[in-house]
Amino acid sequence: MAKSHVLVIPYPLQGHVLPLMEFAHYLAKEGVKVTFVNTEAIHKVVTSNLVEKDGDEDDQMHMVSIPDGLEPLDDRKNYMKVFDSILETMPTNLEELVEKINKESNNPVTCIVADIFMGWALTFARKIGIKGAAYCPPAATTIATMICAQQWIDEGIMNSDGIPLNNDMLQLSETMPPVDPTKLEWMCAGGVTPPEESFKYVKVAIEGTKAADRIISDSSIELEPATFNAFPQLLPIGPLLASIRHAKQTGQFWEEDTSCLSWLDQQQANSVIYVAFGSSTIFDKRQFEEVAIGLELSNRPFLWVVRTDMTKENDCFPDGYEERIGSRGKIVSWAPQQKVLAHPSVGCFMSHCGWNSSLEGVTNGLPFLCLPYFTDQFLDEIIICDVWKTGLGFKKDEQGIITGEEIKSKIEQIFTEKSFKDKALELKEKVLNSVQSGGSSYQNLSNFIHWIQEIDAN
Repeated sequence: MAKSHVLVIPYPLQGHVLPLMEFAHYLAKEGVKVTFVNTEAIHKVVTSNLVEKDGDEDDQMHMVSIPDGLEPLDDRKNYMKVFDSILETMPTNLEELVEKINKESNNPVTCIVADIFMGWALTFARKIGIKGAAYCPPAATTIATMICAQQWIDEGIMNSDGIPLNNDMLQLSETMPPVDPTKLEWMCAGGVTPPEESFKYVKVAIEGTKAADRIISDSSIELEPATFNAFPQLLPIGPLLASIRHAKQTGQFWEEDTSCLSWLDQQQANSVIYVAFGSSTIFDKRQFEEVAIGLELSNRPFLWVVRTDMTKENDCFPDGYEERIGSRGKIVSWAPQQKVLAHPSVGCFMSHCGWNSSLEGVTNGLPFLCLPYFTDQFLDEIIICDVWKTGLGFKKDEQGIITGEEIKSKIEQIFTEKSFKDKALELKEKVLNSVQSGGSSYQNLSNFIHWIQEIDAN
């Protein structure tokens, strides 16, 4: 009897691999055969950090890799170089992989679920006559701006490279608040990539939405009601988190330092500031120092994730910092974030506002302090602060720096104004209900898996 076999392909960044890996576990749990396709470079780091298996699910999920077209020593933090190489080489590599699977297996690939930024894979799915679904790791609101981009180009609001031709606010729909054009994902590359280059990602995403039979979003109707009402083609199936499955998160690029959990055990309830800026944020020396100073001035316990590559310079801590902080601060290179955020001692989350982190904070009822770095993180900050009203942003000084005093002030405000925690707990309850049996996301995911499992008679 024919059986569904889904090929899952993420974009090769930590924030994209993690949610698609979680989605794959949900498919495997329902008995769907999954082939998870990473680039060779990502496959190597992900598999090296796999320390536990998920029993029966592991039998259903097979992890494979294909080349990204770059040499082993090439700089994979040059995002446009990676992107261009992917477009040039990976479509052929993927086609060869599917042909190999179908030739050697009695269970051929019946569906491709691809990260929306790998939209070409969905064009390939349509070409060979199998099902295709676009998976959207960012917020649905971010995807909505991409869907609208072509219309804005056609209307002369922006040029063909996605650059707005004036500073007028952009309207996504009559029921959604207008968007500042400077906050569009491709306009916020953090100095890493010019906007017209970043817009290449959007073009691939648009290709994916057009080729896909389904567009699924790691969000819920409770989190972005206006967006899902205005863009019914987006199907909310989330948040999909390992913590909700009571399982270990897989797909990490860095080895986790679990010593921070025992440190958290020693802190008072709702007292700790958890500080983590994701896998891509880069600070200059001055801004890094100001964050450190702000945490010191707060006089509150904090757990801070400081990646080895977070700054361009070495050792950016102020002189004598770690001695002054002592045991009040815990600094690690990477943390088991979902476990940390669920810990009762954590009282707020200072975050870069990546969508994965935003979901993890929401499902643990935490208020946010928002320090976005690039791309969709600025829109996520708006969602957190203006829509959910569960967080605060920071104001920059005349030099464009967020000072230690500003950070101290906002820390004090987030801990003393009860409304932030109250709204965070209220939102947590609504979102967790959506992924439980009978909830909207639960039902959407169930229907989607049923669609995958329907094998065409021919």
